[in-house]
Amino acid sequence: MGDCNHCTHERALTVNDDVTVVFHKVDSHGDNSDHVDDERTAERVHLRSNSHLSSKCEDDAEEREEAKGSDSSPEGSEKKTLCLPAFCVRSEPASLEGPEKPKKCPGLGLFYAFLSTVFFSIIALLVKTIQGIHAIEISGIRCFFQMLFIVPLLIYHKTGFLGPRDKRLYLVLRGFIGSNAMILLFYAVQQMPLADATVIMFSNPVFTSLLAWIFLKERCTIWDCVFTVFTLSGVILIARPPFLFGEQVHGIEGNYTNHIKGTIAAFAGAIGAAFTFVVLRKIGKSVHYYLSVWYYAVIGFIECIIAISVLGEWKIPSCGRDRWMLMLIAILGIAGQTFLTKALQIEKAGPVALMRTVDVMLAFIFQLIFFNHAPTWWSLGGALCVVVSTSGVALRKWYTSTHKG
Repeated sequence: MGDCNHCTHERALTVNDDVTVVFHKVDSHGDNSDHVDDERTAERVHLRSNSHLSSKCEDDAEEREEAKGSDSSPEGSEKKTLCLPAFCVRSEPASLEGPEKPKKCPGLGLFYAFLSTVFFSIIALLVKTIQGIHAIEISGIRCFFQMLFIVPLLIYHKTGFLGPRDKRLYLVLRGFIGSNAMILLFYAVQQMPLADATVIMFSNPVFTSLLAWIFLKERCTIWDCVFTVFTLSGVILIARPPFLFGEQVHGIEGNYTNHIKGTIAAFAGAIGAAFTFVVLRKIGKSVHYYLSVWYYAVIGFIECIIAISVLGEWKIPSCGRDRWMLMLIAILGIAGQTFLTKALQIEKAGPVALMRTVDVMLAFIFQLIFFNHAPTWWSLGGALCVVVSTSGVALRKWYTSTHKG
């Protein structure tokens, strides 16, 4: 063995999550140390657990042998690689194609959007049925339970609780404006018919386009202006101000003062929701969705506690039905937001926005069934104007995105 030089070239194998055992057998031919070009043979057997290799294994071994033969071996030397088909390991990480992915269900995104719409409609119905509790307190309780449900999700996804430093200001804005929009919607639902409040709140996509043009420099077309006029016309038909419709206004709940308060709250809530969408567009996909909901819940909870303390409207919910309904509002809120996010990840924004028009129809159905309040022709006309304008915005964006480029 004396003067034999063992020339074995080691190479690191990177096979993920596998155990590899390598045996090296080196044969030296000839005892004459003066002969420079002595022949060496290296045989390698690679044993690998959980082997699930493709049928190209033997071809890869031959290609490696041909590629290495000219530059890595000395003159006159021959290198033989033994690669058993059942135990072959390639020199590079195997890019094996996994099992064929199942085809996506064509209507899954729209189904998620439908579920979110149903959940949000049920939330408005529950808020309407709870008596004697201020809208701010309901919002605060919802935010509290959302915090409890979001914390485990943040820990599981390892997103942290503050987010990227350059996005924190936008996250605070999203939480502050979004929570105010929620409070205004709940207040509007308590002060006016359920369907009227839902229709006005549903007009936010039109205002989103205008605010995106102002703050994000997105393109604004003549159609956006037309849809805005339609939306404002629908809101006027629902509000029915006395200087246009006279003093005798029919089909409202309670007195006209509360109706006007609810209309103003719903309109302000729609603009607040539009601002929230603009902020979310500014944040983009760099921040996890659950982190955005976390800021929404924390800031909303703090804001509601301060507001309800200043107003002195704090009231402990009665045992039984009201407490369970408040917990259900929080759970349905998380479920609705989650399904809406999943819908937007699978489907384009246009079809999802069109599916959300079901919210208006459900509001009229719930109002008729649970409160025995039939809508007036003015409310139906206003709802038609708002639905046409928001659907027009959705269809135009859908058409633009599908014909881009």
